[in-house]
Amino acid sequence: MPTRNISLTDEQDAFVEKVVKAGEYQNASEAVRDALRVLQQRRREDALKLKALRVQIKAGVDALDRGDFVEVDDAELDDYLEGLTAPSDKPPR
Repeated sequence: MPTRNISLTDEQDAFVEKVVKAGEYQNASEAVRDALRVLQQRRREDALKLKALRVQIKAGVDALDRGDFVEVDDAELDDYLEGLTAPSDKPPR
């Protein structure tokens, strides 16, 4: 297993020491490896969210290109947005 020397802030070092002393990890290396796994997972999730956002943006741009949109005056904007988020009176299918 490769070895790396890393620098931690005092706060980070204290946290690693705390979780090791609490028995959550056997040593600092385990704690840091777990933190890296969490970082990797977060990056994967962020990439998926970005991909989904890009799909939604494309759908919105395509709708605009088709002319499929509603113009709302500034004075009516709050009511329009409220209508989008208000629960429907229709029963679920």
